[in-house]
Amino acid sequence: MELFDTSANRCPPGANIVGLRASDGAQLRAAYWRPEGPPRGTVALVQGRAEFIEKYFEVIGELLERGFVVATFDWRGQGLSQRLTRNRARGHVRRSTDYRLDLDAFIRQLLTPDCPKPWFALAHSMGAAATLDHSAACEEAEPFQRIVGVAPMVELHGFAGSTTARRLASGLRALGLARLFVPGGNARSLMEKPFVGNVLTGDPRRFARAAEVLRQAPTVGIGDPTIGWAHAAYRLMDRLTADGYAERIRTPVLMLAAGEERLVSTPAVEQFARRLKTASCLVLPDARHEIMMERAAVRARFWAAFDAFVPGEAVLHEAAARAAESPSGAGV
Repeated sequence: MELFDTSANRCPPGANIVGLRASDGAQLRAAYWRPEGPPRGTVALVQGRAEFIEKYFEVIGELLERGFVVATFDWRGQGLSQRLTRNRARGHVRRSTDYRLDLDAFIRQLLTPDCPKPWFALAHSMGAAATLDHSAACEEAEPFQRIVGVAPMVELHGFAGSTTARRLASGLRALGLARLFVPGGNARSLMEKPFVGNVLTGDPRRFARAAEVLRQAPTVGIGDPTIGWAHAAYRLMDRLTADGYAERIRTPVLMLAAGEERLVSTPAVEQFARRLKTASCLVLPDARHEIMMERAAVRARFWAAFDAFVPGEAVLHEAAARAAESPSGAGV
């Protein structure tokens, strides 16, 4: 296993690449980095559908500058983790609960032995949905001290989120077509299509950067999802929105939603956040789906929200020390 970089997308120095094995045998590519100096904890960077470690090099570098250990992995069926169909371009998964197995392997085989606590999750889109599902289903203590969900896949936008689309996916899967692309789908990644009119980001440089990675390392990319993936995604979203399920999540959550979203439903994200016991939701009005890959002004607001919500253990200790030194005892 390796990591690929380009002239415009350099891998942060000090990468440690490891292989993980889920309990059902699925093999996953993972990596972690350590910052200079004592770490403030660990950020688990959890990707969305069709993403890969290389796409997050800039974000990883920014987290390292903040003093965090950063750990991430490719989900089964994408990146350089084990693919589940002969056609590598098909984004497939058998069951939505398989993503719990991937997260379990990540937590037990990478976070637990190599990454200092406290652990924070920074999860995007499908990865945010899977992280929240894992948290709700967890029978032991929830692993993360806080979760930041970026454009979480609680419900899909437009026709993809309709009852008709759900029934279509279920019917085609029942006919044995789970491994085929969704109707109209193909092997081309959204990042390989023209920038004009794209649903991912308003930043042409970051869009082109991801496309260049795919040109130089096409093995990390996938195209549209399969019917099986769509069916699994609907099952995952149905669990999250079922009565009483979201309320099982005890971890504090910050949700960041996009005002110009065309992949997931921002109103559904806001509604879901209201159901959680300790959660807030911030809508960034000028952002598209990939908030962390957006223009500088949008990313500045994202990082301001992240920094306010994920202070890290060291910062909490420093704040407490300042409060103790203040004559009034109210220095924070």
